[in-house]
Amino acid sequence: MRENDRRPPATTPRQGRIGSRPFAVVILAVIVRALHQIGAAVFLAAYLLDLSPPSPFTILAIASGAVLIVTEWMRHRQLYREMSGISTLVKLGLLGMAYHGFGPEAVLVAAAFFLASIGSHAPKPYRHRLLF
Repeated sequence: MRENDRRPPATTPRQGRIGSRPFAVVILAVIVRALHQIGAAVFLAAYLLDLSPPSPFTILAIASGAVLIVTEWMRHRQLYREMSGISTLVKLGLLGMAYHGFGPEAVLVAAAFFLASIGSHAPKPYRHRLLF
């Protein structure tokens, strides 16, 4: 590779544009992620136990999820093209299908959580790889 050629080697997955975010936003994202996990855990448990999810926890899961998307977008500007962003969109689709009764609710919600776990815990080169 030539010295002035800044393209990654062919074996490195191509990642989207990366921006900077203040350290305070990183700390905020960690706290919000913990709150999101609490809201999401109660939401998942309610569906698995065939109960109606408590409204405060549903609101917590939705609001904290929106904040997480914004804080993640501040760093990864092409989130909609990366595996983590696409998995979030598919997860929202699965949750919407469950909410509107387009299949077995517990299975769809569990599948959404399974996908979310893979999308958020995959190694960084794969999680932020550009898919298109």
